[in-house]
Amino acid sequence: MRNRSFQRRIGSRPPTAKARPVRRLRKLDRRRRLAESMRGARSRLRWFRQATILAVALTGMLMILFLPGDMELAAQNKANGPAQTGEQVAPTGQEAAEEAIGTVQRLWLDFFNNLPKFLIAFGVLCIAWLLMLLIRPLLRRLLKRWERFNAVSAIVGVSIWLVAIGVALSVLAGDIRALVGSLGLVGLALSWALQTPIESFTGWLLNSFKGYYRVGDRILVGEVFGDVYRIDFLTTTVWEIGDPHRPGFVLAEQPTGRLVTFPNNEVLTGTVFNLTRDFPFVWDELAVQIANESDLAYAQKLFEGVAREMLKDYMVEPARLYSRILRREGLEDSVSEEPQVFVSMSESWTDLSIRYLVNARERRKWKSMLFARVNQELRDPRHGKHIIPVYTRRQVQWIGPDGRPAGPETLPEKE
Repeated sequence: MRNRSFQRRIGSRPPTAKARPVRRLRKLDRRRRLAESMRGARSRLRWFRQATILAVALTGMLMILFLPGDMELAAQNKANGPAQTGEQVAPTGQEAAEEAIGTVQRLWLDFFNNLPKFLIAFGVLCIAWLLMLLIRPLLRRLLKRWERFNAVSAIVGVSIWLVAIGVALSVLAGDIRALVGSLGLVGLALSWALQTPIESFTGWLLNSFKGYYRVGDRILVGEVFGDVYRIDFLTTTVWEIGDPHRPGFVLAEQPTGRLVTFPNNEVLTGTVFNLTRDFPFVWDELAVQIANESDLAYAQKLFEGVAREMLKDYMVEPARLYSRILRREGLEDSVSEEPQVFVSMSESWTDLSIRYLVNARERRKWKSMLFARVNQELRDPRHGKHIIPVYTRRQVQWIGPDGRPAGPETLPEKE
């Protein structure tokens, strides 16, 4: 009996400390799988909704094409006179077969009757295609190497195709008023179903005319940071650059080797950071922590000398260019042509920030060189009395009876 009760007590014990992390990991894994399944379900629901709207739009297009024939048939039946009322007799099998054959024959005859319309509509589309072949080289010759050539060419092409499709549909439908109303509804459905591609194309046009970024620029759009590699009508592809604040292969501003593609609608909905568009230089800072007991004026003068010795005349031309850009826009143009050191207080030490201007693609190189040079100066014994590094230290402070700091000689002696 004692053994059984002992076994029951052992079996009813709570989980050990080793089992708790395992259960916690399992719970986190289940939550992660649930979140992924929810995201997948929302994505499938969104695609199903867009596909449904697109199917409705295509159905409307078919109704536009085949509705005139049905309207003519209804008008002929109305001209023949009202149908005689009376008891309806269910058609026999032979009558149903004859009706089906007559329907097929009527559709075939309607196709031959509307064949000239189809040929004219096809001819209009062919003319539009030929116009595109002729206009694009002409625009290239007129605009030459203008950076907005692709955007102008795309707008001209879309305009030509819209006019050609409208003329072709009006020829097929016959009634231009019904066509305009039906195309309005169909266009609304298509714009809702193809919302993301339309926004991406609009973002591409806006970027082409405004020039937010171009091929070769280093940009940050949303969570994508890298050098622009290719710009298409709907997407932009960049060579990814590492970021210390985002997990990845490289935790610095250097290429990771990965290509990242994002839709162009990010230009409309997000923020675009361009590091090299009009001014390929950026301000960078190197923070050096020293103890509060250090000689701040001495340390500030030392670090300024180190930075100026390393950069020399590197900042002169970029600073003057930066000043001209600011002056042209009516902003303050007081830009330093030499590195500067600024002092700020932290929790239990003092930060000396060395501020300097370097090329955006060489930021890490200069920061590494400057850090090595500063570290060399900090290890120089000549500066030991003036600059105290921030290390883990233990300090004993005597407190007198009045609660104020005092030396050990002021404390009362034990009897």
